Amino acid sequence: MRIVIQRVSHASVTINGTVKSSIGKGYLILLGVCEEDTEEDVDWLVHKVVGLRVFDDENGVMNRSVMEVGGEALVVSQFTLFASYKKGNRPSWLRAARHEVSVPLYELFCKKLSNEMGKACGTGEFGADMKVELLNDGPVTICMDTKNKE
Repeated sequence: MRIVIQRVSHASVTINGTVKSSIGKGYLILLGVCEEDTEEDVDWLVHKVVGLRVFDDENGVMNRSVMEVGGEALVVSQFTLFASYKKGNRPSWLRAARHEVSVPLYELFCKKLSNEMGKACGTGEFGADMKVELLNDGPVTICMDTKNKE
């Protein structure tokens, strides 16, 4: 499981001209799922996301978590995080999980993250053509992969 997590001032997801979700200060999380991912990967990532200290404290040092600043989260499914680009110029998506695997794990991630944060997370719509808007704050962008925990 891979995520790209961006600290944002605000973010939104629009589908067919209608805003599905929007947040203020917090995280925009792009989430990719591969075939080998399990609930253990979800738990590890949720723990890392809520504990990540990338918001400024009173001294301007990145020392506060999203929980400590009352931030929000918007989670968007992103199978393209598992693009293979080694051969030729057209990416392959063979490592991305099938819908039967990825949809339940995406939904579980959103549910567990919402529970940990104590508030509902915004979501996209799995498989939809989404327009994602954000104002990256910092910019702060971090990539995490459950297959690279060390």
